[in-house]
Amino acid sequence: MSIISVLIPIAVLFVILGLAIFFWAVKSRQFDDLDKEAFSILFDEKQQKPEATSPKKDDDHPL
Repeated sequence: MSIISVLIPIAVLFVILGLAIFFWAVKSRQFDDLDKEAFSILFDEKQQKPEATSPKKDDDHPL
């Protein structure tokens, strides 16, 4: 029965820790947009715009 006196305070600490982490996540707005990340795996990453290249001169070609 002495193990119960150790396990109950440990369980209470885990519950308090879990609640603290949950409220921190809510406060830091972790749960604001749940759909965005769910849909992000369906689409390719943002494509980068091609860099503007300078016009090639005829002198650059070896032919």
